[in-house]
Amino acid sequence: MFLSIFDIFKVGVGPSSSHTMGPMTAATRFVDQLRTGEREPGAGDVAALAASLHGSLAFTGKGHASDQAVMLGFLGFEPATLDPDAVDGLVAALRAEKKVVADGLGELRFDPSTDLVFDYDLTLDGHANGMIFKAFDAAGNLFLQETYYSVGGGFVVTEAELSGVHTDLHAQKEEAGFPYPFGSAGEMLEMGAASGKSIAQMKEANELSAMTRVELDRDLEVLRKAMFDCIDRGLRMEGELPGGLRVKRRAKHIHDQLKAEQGVNRGQPHTINDWMSVYAMAVNEENAAGGKVVTSPTNGAAGVLPAVLRYYRDHCVGASEAGMRDFLLTAAAIGGLIKHNASISGAEVGCQGEVGSASSMAAAGLCAALGGTNAQIENAAEIALEHHLGMTCDPVAGLVQVPCIERNGLGAIKAVSAASLSLRGDGTHFMPLDNCIEAMRQTGIDMSTKYKETSQGGLAVNIPEC
Repeated sequence: MFLSIFDIFKVGVGPSSSHTMGPMTAATRFVDQLRTGEREPGAGDVAALAASLHGSLAFTGKGHASDQAVMLGFLGFEPATLDPDAVDGLVAALRAEKKVVADGLGELRFDPSTDLVFDYDLTLDGHANGMIFKAFDAAGNLFLQETYYSVGGGFVVTEAELSGVHTDLHAQKEEAGFPYPFGSAGEMLEMGAASGKSIAQMKEANELSAMTRVELDRDLEVLRKAMFDCIDRGLRMEGELPGGLRVKRRAKHIHDQLKAEQGVNRGQPHTINDWMSVYAMAVNEENAAGGKVVTSPTNGAAGVLPAVLRYYRDHCVGASEAGMRDFLLTAAAIGGLIKHNASISGAEVGCQGEVGSASSMAAAGLCAALGGTNAQIENAAEIALEHHLGMTCDPVAGLVQVPCIERNGLGAIKAVSAASLSLRGDGTHFMPLDNCIEAMRQTGIDMSTKYKETSQGGLAVNIPEC
């Protein structure tokens, strides 16, 4: 199946693509479904809404603002266009009024204190991030029920759609009609060798099968601007992050120090790592505060790729607009392979699927921007992913703050190191990217649930006493 660059990279709000953006999107879809008139036999007009969150969504939903996301979705808001500064007022009004006014449906009763349940006992079979939405008529009869799964990166599927996610990829590719329908890294390299095209050129050709060049250029610029705007805002902001851990924003302070040291002949060579880290931390502090970010490929890992892209633009010799374009297209190609052959969901495979995937994508993108061959790019992606295998997702208090913010900085540093190592070779290496992706998938299956975004193990339960 072809995944567009605009599926992998989506503008949205923090703190989580799977726990915030996903539930918001699902709730919006459910209300849209109500407008079709589909209903249970004998049900009267729709009059009330209810929702339950399950699995990882239940255990870390409050820290990820999943309940607020459902409320906003029922109100008709979408992640890409939501104003983060308006959230508190919208949520407070809904809690007070206990009703949703939906176009075409009128007033629907919905009291978040009783009609929105965190169900810690029932984990749905389809995915760790499950939710059930229900609508009732005025007499309390079931009007409509739908089960949704938030499968990572803001992607949402119904129970019926989920059953079709892992169908035969070759059949999907043949039906898709895209010029370069690679479903594995091996196929990607073979198609590149046969066509003489780079990974970025093949990805671009696939995109242009569904949109014009003007649209592609415009939307790529929107993505890049959103990434850099997020970094810039994060480098300006100070204070504590919400959630109760009293974690202080550090990006501005570190950035101020780095700026002051510029031009002074006393900086250590490894200071470049601090630049990469501060760019990533700026993004993830914004994400933790519920700000605008770009899934890269998720919110929890949203800082890695923009940080490496910014590093390329501001610190690499010969950086260019064309290089940034190749960076994004190449990174999206790698992200699509990982998503379809393994997972980008922390609730499904741990943080190896989030920061590990992001680091792999960023390494490939940087290698491409610096003139790497397709073989070197595949090698860079493999190196970065390989050295995140087994990484758990264990956010303290269910908040995307500790260890997530710093972890993005280290993911960026690993990505640059991986790209640099690959460029020192000719692309020949022992472990293919496809095998590494499969190893991540298998590791995720074997990983204990308490280490997969439930905050029941690891750092999440080793909190210092204050």
